[in-house]
Amino acid sequence: MAEFKTIHDSVYGTMKIGPLVLDLMETLEMQRLSGIKQLGLTYLVFPGANHTRLEHSLGATHLAKKISDALSLDDSDKDLIVSAALLHDVGHAPFSHTLESTLEKAIGMDHVDLTKKIVTGEEDNVSEEERKAFPQAKRIHEVLEKHDLDPKEISDLIATSEMSQTTTLYQDKGQKFFNEKRYLTQIINSPIDIDQIDYLLRDAYYTGVAHGIIDVDRLIQTFAIHHNDLVVDRKGLSALEGMFVARALMFSSVYLHKTVRIAELMLARAVENWEGLDPLFVQRMVDSELMSALIAQGGFQRDVTLKIKYRKLFKKAYVGRRTELDEDRIERLHRFEDPKERKKVEVDLCRKANAPDGSVILDYPLAELKITEPRISTTNIRILDNGKIQFFKSASPLGRALESRDVADWLVMVAADRPYVEKVSRVAENQVLGT
Repeated sequence: MAEFKTIHDSVYGTMKIGPLVLDLMETLEMQRLSGIKQLGLTYLVFPGANHTRLEHSLGATHLAKKISDALSLDDSDKDLIVSAALLHDVGHAPFSHTLESTLEKAIGMDHVDLTKKIVTGEEDNVSEEERKAFPQAKRIHEVLEKHDLDPKEISDLIATSEMSQTTTLYQDKGQKFFNEKRYLTQIINSPIDIDQIDYLLRDAYYTGVAHGIIDVDRLIQTFAIHHNDLVVDRKGLSALEGMFVARALMFSSVYLHKTVRIAELMLARAVENWEGLDPLFVQRMVDSELMSALIAQGGFQRDVTLKIKYRKLFKKAYVGRRTELDEDRIERLHRFEDPKERKKVEVDLCRKANAPDGSVILDYPLAELKITEPRISTTNIRILDNGKIQFFKSASPLGRALESRDVADWLVMVAADRPYVEKVSRVAENQVLGT
């Protein structure tokens, strides 16, 4: 008889776990996620936000099973979906998305790219020394092969495929593309994937913010497969609207809360300015290890980390909102997508305010969102209405409004160490906008 266990989850209640998931849970790569907070430093603003990437991964797996059952997928497809759901975050660095932009530039790949390589065995984010301590522990690709699953196939499901989201057929693919099971990838990574559904529900629960509540059962029951695409029956339109509204509100009220952003950017600057750092060394850490390592470095790293530890955070010195800026000024902000431009302005602001280096942080969140959450303004979901397909933003005026809505309350923000806030605020607008 197959071995099953039950896990009691805060969001979904009792979850039944089968042999495949149990074996994957025994890997060091998966257990490492229990030391990484799902929402990074958000607990400094929302004290309950201490849940981990492991909890989220299990929640995504639970949803993958529910969707597989709702769509009547066969057992082989279900195993692929469940595995990809569980493994989709194994490449995360400490504090989740907090260091994503910093490490992506240093390593040349984001957590999704690294996850794919970990699943196939090409990379390992467990140190050689720690792996030697558990010689019997199998790696992920070994567990998958034991269960007759192809690691490469699961790896391909985890990353967003351009073709899986396309609105028209690729000419060179023809009928082959039409016959592909695009819905498998879309369940894992798309504007309505299990990742987003779980993190909205879970993050709302742990932060206590009601914005993330969505009618997940109604939404899943209206999922369907049409010409190998994952679609939503028109009966589920209101549930889909609710999900996208929840996503927009959670970003503006939680994920991009100004104090959360300041704390996260303080940590990111401490890592960014760590001379001689091997970024893969940081990538393998968990949250507590990174904090200890930064404190042990002394100097700027220690100072910033202690400020985070005891919540003596930088304060807002300047904010530029879309409603306050003309198009020329907004256009100038795009230069901050280049880290060198952003660093230059931070250094200039320190000098203008006669503040020590590292006392000023410039935040241009749209640049990071392109890496950490490229789905944020995407609503290209297919709605099935009496056998015909219509896209969400055509079926719902709300969809069009959400695509044009600003994710954050500001386009650019400058924060400074507390003794220098007033001085920085006097020179920030001119330095940032060039006025």
